[in-house]
Amino acid sequence: MADDKSVDIIGVSKTFRVDAGELQVLRESDLRIESGEFVSIVGTSGCGKSTFLRIISGLETATTGEVRTGGRRVERPSVMTGLIFQESRLFPWLTVEQNIEFGLHQKIDKKRRKASVEEYVGLMGLRGFEKALPRQLSGGMQQRVSIARTLINRPDVLLLDEPFGALDALTRIHMQNEILRIREVGHSTMILVTHDVDEAIFLSDRIVILSDRPGEIKKIIPVDISRPRDRSSVRFMEIRREIYTEFFEDSTLSIEYYV
Repeated sequence: MADDKSVDIIGVSKTFRVDAGELQVLRESDLRIESGEFVSIVGTSGCGKSTFLRIISGLETATTGEVRTGGRRVERPSVMTGLIFQESRLFPWLTVEQNIEFGLHQKIDKKRRKASVEEYVGLMGLRGFEKALPRQLSGGMQQRVSIARTLINRPDVLLLDEPFGALDALTRIHMQNEILRIREVGHSTMILVTHDVDEAIFLSDRIVILSDRPGEIKKIIPVDISRPRDRSSVRFMEIRREIYTEFFEDSTLSIEYYV
């Protein structure tokens, strides 16, 4: 179906060759993400979160298993699956509008290209900065340009690899709200990798917890909180405690400091 934006991860594992040996990063995992769903993947450093995302995007090949988006097997990167990194990765010699236009892969005439760029300049709150170079923008604005450059192709699936990790706390919260607004407009399926548990709770319909390396799905927690969400609500804190309990269950450290 044309409107099927689901993601199916079927028996996916990943092993890298390291020197003369092998390093297993992901162990066989199965997960279905429904069309239009927002899912976050959390886990400790080195558990394979970003590798998981790269396999979904087609940038990395699974050792075993497969990924399907909209029922189609992922064999290579596609403009219909957008990937946003922590770094904005803008071309420093191009203006805001030129960077956004660079992401446009559709073969359309000049007038429609201009209209499309203007649409996403407006969507991301960049009006007045069209002619600015990346060095003239704040970190948050650079990331908005990066998001606009990815969204301009209207991807079915949007993958976010810690896209706000380098931003200050207030800008980060603002960008989280922007992502939710974009989701409402475009109805994309979104998959976020993050170290920020509160970010995962605030944004997600479900949270997938990966175990330590080799990463495998340890637990899936539904976020049964209505939107807009209050980060200080009782239910928000209950889910936060549940996630941290999974991280610290085998540790002598107390979770009280974190919750």
